[in-house]
Amino acid sequence: MSSIQEEKLIRDKIRDLSERIREANYLYHVEDKPAISDQEYDALLASLKELETQHPDFVLADSPTRQVGGALKASFKTITHPHRMMSLDNAFNHDDIEQFEASIRRALAYEGELEYVAELKIDGLSINLFYEQGILIWGATRGNGTQGEDITFNILGIPGLPRRLEAAPATLEVRGEVYLSKEEFARINAEREELGEALFKNPRNAAAGTVRNIDPKVAASRNLQAYFYGMGSSRDLGLKTQAELLDWLEAQGFRVNPDRKVVPSAAAVEQLMEDWRQKRPSLAYEVDGVVIKVNDLQLQEELGSTSRAPRWAIAYKFPAEEVVTVLQAISLQVGRTGKVTPVAELEPRILEGTEVSRATLHNPGFIAELDLRIGDRVLIHKSGGIIPEILRVITEERPKGLEPYSFPMTCPECGAELLEDGANVRCVNPTCPAQQLQKLSYFASRGAMDIEGLAVKTLELLLAKGLIKGIPDLYELKAEDLKGLEGFGELSANKLIANIEASKNQPLARLLVALGLPHVGSRTAAVLARAFPNLEALKAAKLDDLVALNDIGETTAEAILSALQQPEMQALLADLQAKGLDPVAERAVTSDVLKGKTFVLTGALSEARTVIQARLEALGARVASSVSKKTDYVVAGENAGSKLAKAEGLGIQILDEAQLAELLATLN
Repeated sequence: MSSIQEEKLIRDKIRDLSERIREANYLYHVEDKPAISDQEYDALLASLKELETQHPDFVLADSPTRQVGGALKASFKTITHPHRMMSLDNAFNHDDIEQFEASIRRALAYEGELEYVAELKIDGLSINLFYEQGILIWGATRGNGTQGEDITFNILGIPGLPRRLEAAPATLEVRGEVYLSKEEFARINAEREELGEALFKNPRNAAAGTVRNIDPKVAASRNLQAYFYGMGSSRDLGLKTQAELLDWLEAQGFRVNPDRKVVPSAAAVEQLMEDWRQKRPSLAYEVDGVVIKVNDLQLQEELGSTSRAPRWAIAYKFPAEEVVTVLQAISLQVGRTGKVTPVAELEPRILEGTEVSRATLHNPGFIAELDLRIGDRVLIHKSGGIIPEILRVITEERPKGLEPYSFPMTCPECGAELLEDGANVRCVNPTCPAQQLQKLSYFASRGAMDIEGLAVKTLELLLAKGLIKGIPDLYELKAEDLKGLEGFGELSANKLIANIEASKNQPLARLLVALGLPHVGSRTAAVLARAFPNLEALKAAKLDDLVALNDIGETTAEAILSALQQPEMQALLADLQAKGLDPVAERAVTSDVLKGKTFVLTGALSEARTVIQARLEALGARVASSVSKKTDYVVAGENAGSKLAKAEGLGIQILDEAQLAELLATLN
C-alpha cells in the first residue's frame, strides 16, 4: 500500500470515528435517546484519541476529543465559509425585474431567451452546511458572509438535513434557510407570554433566537424546519441548471421546497408573483417574496457577482401589508388558567385577504407601552403572517380629548379581584364561570378527549341549566338530563352520552393534554405517556425524572410538577379516577423491524403527527418531511396535497391510516 493510500485510510477512519461520536453525543445529550452503551462510546473515543496522538497533523478542527464537559453547549465558534455566502439585491416591481434582465443581457451580450427558476423566499435564517467525503462536518450561520457561527448541534434535529450523503464530491457546501412555521411561532410566543417572557417579533427572530441558543435542547424542543436551495459550488457534480441542482439535493435527502418553478422568461414572472400574492396567506410559513435565479449554471458563472450579491439572482419582494383602522373598544377575555387577555375591537378592515376586526393586546404593559386610547387610529399588520397585531398608534392623528386607558382590576366575568402575575393579570377565583367554560371546552376538544357534540354552545347550556359545574360532572350526565333541552332529541341525547362514555377509553396522552397542564401539548404529552405508564406513576415522578426526558426542560418540568401537586388538580384526578378514567399509556414497542424504511406523513390525520412519528421511530423507521426517491411509504390523510401527488408520480406505496395500522399489526 502506498503512503498516499495509507494516509487516506487514516483520515477516513478519523472522520468516521468523529462522526459516530458526534452522533452519539447528540442522541445522548440533546435527544435523550442513547444509541450505544457507555462502554462502546468510551471505546470509540479511545480509538480516536489514539489515532490523533499518532497522527497529530490529521486532527480535525472540530474533533470531539476537544469538547470539554458533560452536556453539550452550542459552541458559536467562528467558522470560515469556503465560498462566500452573499446577500441578494431586491426588486419591488416589474420595472426592477426588467432592469435586472437588461443588466444580464448587457453583461452576456446575449439576445436569446433567458430561463429562470423561481423559489419562494422564506423569511428565516440562512445557514451553510459543510460535508467532507459525504459526512456532515459543521453547520454555520451566514454571519458576515465570510465567517459565521458554528451552530452544528442546534440544527442536527431538523428534518430533511442528512448527516451523510451518497456519491458526493470530496467537499460540498449546501445552503439553506431555517425557519419556524406560523403555527409553531404562535405556540412559542403563547408559551413565552404565559411565562411573562418577551415575545418574538416575527418567525425569523424566533428562528434566529432558537438556532443561536447556547442549549441545543431548546432547538430540539422547537419544531425548526429548513428548505435547502443552493451550494457553494456545484462544479464537481456535472449539473447544467439550477433546476437540476435542486433535484440533486432532493435526491440526496435534503428538504427542497416543492413550490419551485421554471419560468420561461422575465415576462412570466409578474403572473407568478400575482399567483403567490394570492396564495401567501394560506402558506404554513412566512415568505416575503420570490427569488428569481438564472437557470443555466454556466451563465451564472459567467455573470459572477458584485461585492455583495450575485448578478444572476434577485429577490422580488412582496409589498408590506399594513392598514390603518380605528380602535373602537378594548374587551377582556378570561382563559382557562384565569389569565385575562385584553383584545382590541377594531373597525373592520381587509388585510392579506381576510377581514380583521380584532387584535390581541397581550397584557396591560403592551397597552401602556403603546399609550393606546379608545378612538385612536392605529396601524395594524399580521404578525407571523397570521396573527393581527397593532404596530403603533398614529398619535399625530389622535382626536382631542381621548383619555388614557385604565386597565380594570376586577374580573369581567365574576367580579373577583384580579392579581398581577408578572406581565399578566389573573382571576384566581376557582369558580369563575368563564374559566370553567374554557376548561370544559378544552377538555372536550378534538386534540384532547375528543368528545364529539360537546361544543361551546352545548357546554354553555349545560352550565346555565346547572347540569354541570366542572369536568367530572360530565361523567354524571344521563340521556334523560338532556332530553327536552334546546337542540336535543332522544337520538342526539343518547349519542352525546355515548361519546362521553367512550372518552373514558382515550389513551393517557390525550388525558394529559385535556388536563391543561402547563406547556403540555400533544408532543410533550406523548413523551410523558411513554415514560410513565399511568397517572399514579406520573404523580410520583421527581423533577430529575422529567428533566431527563426528551423535549422537557427544567422550567417545563417544574411547572408540570407544581400543577400536579395543586390540591385542585389532585381532587380533579381523584374524581376522574373514581368515575372510571384511569387510562394507561399505549404499549410502547421498540424494535428495528422498520430499520432502513423511510415514511412521510401528509394530510389531515386523526392522531397528532408526533404520536404517529414516535410509533414509527420506535420500530426503527425514519420519518422524513419531504418525499424523495428514497421514501418507502407515504401515509396520507384527508386533503393530502403535493406530497401525495409526488409520491404517486414516483410509484411510492401510499397508505391510509387503516392500512398503516394493518402494517404495524403484522410487525408486532
